Amino acid sequence: MAAQLAPPALNLNLEWILHVTSSPSGKSWLFPVAGIAIVAVIGLLVFRATQSSEATEEPTPATGSAEAAGSPASGAPAAPGTLTIKHGQGETVVPKHPKRVVVFDPVALDMLDALGVEVLGVPDNLLPPHLKAYEGEKYLKLGTRFEPNYEAVSKAKPDLVISGSRSSPKYPDLAKIATTIDLPADDTRFIETVISNTELLASIFDKQEKAKELTDKLRADIAALKEKTKDRGTGLIILTTGGKISAYGPGSRFGAIHTDFGVPVAKEGLNPSRHGESIGSEFIQKTNPDWLFVVDRDVAVGNEAGAEKLLDNELVRQTTAWKKKQVVYLDATSAYLAAGGIQAISKLLSQIREAYDKVIAAAEPAAAEASP
Repeated sequence: MAAQLAPPALNLNLEWILHVTSSPSGKSWLFPVAGIAIVAVIGLLVFRATQSSEATEEPTPATGSAEAAGSPASGAPAAPGTLTIKHGQGETVVPKHPKRVVVFDPVALDMLDALGVEVLGVPDNLLPPHLKAYEGEKYLKLGTRFEPNYEAVSKAKPDLVISGSRSSPKYPDLAKIATTIDLPADDTRFIETVISNTELLASIFDKQEKAKELTDKLRADIAALKEKTKDRGTGLIILTTGGKISAYGPGSRFGAIHTDFGVPVAKEGLNPSRHGESIGSEFIQKTNPDWLFVVDRDVAVGNEAGAEKLLDNELVRQTTAWKKKQVVYLDATSAYLAAGGIQAISKLLSQIREAYDKVIAAAEPAAAEASP
């Protein structure tokens, strides 16, 4: 700031003036002069004090808000604001509208794709069919979900890294390289978590309107499906892999079929662990579900399908599900690799709805014929 010019010194002795005007020997003509001088001195002192105050009190720029950081008046390029994001491993301050986004979680990639957010880099291993475009050369390949290539991540200079699910254990190492969040997972609140994660990512990229459109549709589709599933028999969810079978119930990774889609449970008390409860064909025969929902893991990981052959045996053929052709082979890659994504869960919902619609449609002519 340029130095302020001081006003010229006042060559009046205020103390002398007061002495003269108060002295008995003082001349009467001095009184008017002295009065004028006193007023002048006081006025000048006030003026100098005011100027000094104005010279030292510069305006303080606003800080700590996106609006201040992006103000054209500052003379600096507009900078994005920040958000404090609560995620699966704590809280992290992230930039709004990050441009260089690296994603190690197919669930997060599913949601970003649905929101229309462009990404820079992805894992180079399996992705579900609706995300196959990300296997193209346009996107950097930065290791796997289990083993990120940390050197490649560092060279990519991301503004934001997103981990989750199988890549969650790598969060601490990724966070040392760049701003990182870990997408939460909660099988006991599956659909709520799908919705909250979609909204979380939308808040970072200002995609709230699109998120509302997606989540409103998901809620409406679930409500419609529950009307169809609630009184059409029990269901059992199983996963097959390498000739083995595991069963899943409420609170498990596939438990939304019961808790959110409304399919009544055929067998209570199943182990809700990520690997389910190990069972055999005899268990399925004794449980005798009306519906059998099958996830073929072999298909999900790129191997030859094995579920249909495995289940086509004397014991399973005795079940109501088999007899009524109510065995639903779910989209394995969506169910196994990215079920927490809003697109993937919507695909599974549609597949189950179509299976119920087929049964309902077949039952209507039969009901009409039976009526008097």
